[in-house]
Amino acid sequence: MSGNEAKPSRVVSIIEALLFGGRWLLAPLYLAMVVLLALLVVRFIIEMVHAVPQLPTMDETHVIMTTLSLIDLSLTANLVVLVILTGYENFVARITLAEGDRRPEWMGNIDFSGLKLKLMGSITAIAAVHVLRVFLEVRTEPDRVVMYQGGLMLAFVITGLLLALTDRVAGHG
Repeated sequence: MSGNEAKPSRVVSIIEALLFGGRWLLAPLYLAMVVLLALLVVRFIIEMVHAVPQLPTMDETHVIMTTLSLIDLSLTANLVVLVILTGYENFVARITLAEGDRRPEWMGNIDFSGLKLKLMGSITAIAAVHVLRVFLEVRTEPDRVVMYQGGLMLAFVITGLLLALTDRVAGHG
């Protein structure tokens, strides 16, 4: 602090301390997401246990649909991990347990802008899996559903491209 700057008042200091400490209110949300991650793992295991005995009698389409379901669960779990770790590190505190070789290369290197792009990429990949499922079941799905899914996928792709372009123009990428 230079000599001609005024020292913040006690009230301002208290407000700033409360605001800064308020970031810890996010911690329970990230802990709840760990429970959500566990539920996704349980669902993945249930899907796998259900699919394995049926594998010899499954037709090719059913195998692909089951694979897509498992990929969908895996991508969703990846998305949850990304939100938990980057959200916690960006908004609450650095995760000191993950240091050295244990620390994934991307941790601590993703800012809010990068997080938006990664989230959009993950959401687009998940949407692509759903669209692929709809197209594989095109005989059983109404035309309107197929069109909506395709339009939604296109909207995700365009949104992702616009986010990337916006970040590049703003100098973040």
